[in-house]
Amino acid sequence: MSAAGAGQRVLVIGGTGPTGPHIVGGLLERGYEVTVLHRGSHEIPELAAVEHVHADPHFRESVEDALGSRRFELVVATYGRVRHVADALAGSCDTFVSVGGAPVYPGYHDPHTLWPHGMPIAATEAAADRGRVPDAEESAGARFSRLIREAERHVMQLHEQGAFRATIFRYPAIYGARQVYPREWSIIRRVLDGREYIIVPDAGLTLLTRCSAQNAAHFLLSAVDRPEVAAGEVFNAADLQQYSLAQWIQLTAVAAGRELRLVSMPFELAGPGRALFPLPTTAHGLLSPQKAVDLLGYHEPVSASAALGEAVRWWIENPPDSRVLKNYLDTFDYAEEDRVVAAYRAATKELLESQAPAGTAAHPYAHPKQPGGTDHRQR
Repeated sequence: MSAAGAGQRVLVIGGTGPTGPHIVGGLLERGYEVTVLHRGSHEIPELAAVEHVHADPHFRESVEDALGSRRFELVVATYGRVRHVADALAGSCDTFVSVGGAPVYPGYHDPHTLWPHGMPIAATEAAADRGRVPDAEESAGARFSRLIREAERHVMQLHEQGAFRATIFRYPAIYGARQVYPREWSIIRRVLDGREYIIVPDAGLTLLTRCSAQNAAHFLLSAVDRPEVAAGEVFNAADLQQYSLAQWIQLTAVAAGRELRLVSMPFELAGPGRALFPLPTTAHGLLSPQKAVDLLGYHEPVSASAALGEAVRWWIENPPDSRVLKNYLDTFDYAEEDRVVAAYRAATKELLESQAPAGTAAHPYAHPKQPGGTDHRQR
């Protein structure tokens, strides 16, 4: 790796989560002098070699008091309230790369407030400006989306005013070591506990965007490598290969040791299976990362399947502790799962037995056996 950042000072805000060590490592490889600002709630050995500043990036005053008159060529803000962090660093850095999230998109929380309902498939960055259904009531989730969008606009206003060159990335669900909500654990623990099946709402057909921590970090580093191209732009981050919920469960289970049988049930009746979803809906939330590929030359350092396998192995060796599990939706109540599945099968048994088998539509075009003739369907 070339020392493109030799002698340049960079401030990473956050850094102790899933993507932080990969970002810091990439910056060090490029020759940057790295300082990490975080709350100091926990330290990780991967960051022992860099300077640490403890402050709360949720508050402008805390950041300003901790940094004083220090100046940085680059700031990578992955944590905190981006509006306040941007205000604190305005005029004190040349380039400001910040991280937001997929909830910025209208319909992420409330698919029914859009027409047609839900986010577009493979949504581009422009979908964040899609309007809601007129007179739709603003829910707590919709308000959260609006506030994220307003924070993005505030950062870009500072960019336009010359406070710094700004680039924004929108993270989807990030997976990997140290994730504060490791969704893979729902699968891993069932494998370790010897369960044979898992309840999967709506056959697991939902598409939810994921990105490995290593790949997410590389998106940001791609912008660091091409600051002139990245300036003033917003990019989605996502693994280049995405999987349905069912496929993700299968890959996770095999990485943990063996397959789980998927028991499909309607979302409304799936009971414990609904814990697999971050929101009370099975609507799709698929983002397109193509803009970063085209403009930044982004290439993927690790495939999604390989990264998922690495994450699973890490969680097997480092099971989530009580601090993580206290916020976990999945209660691993296997007795309740067995009850729900038995009740569902009993309730649908008569209906399933009374229906004719599903047919297969005939190919719509004729396939004659000889010139001018007809096929076996007389077409």
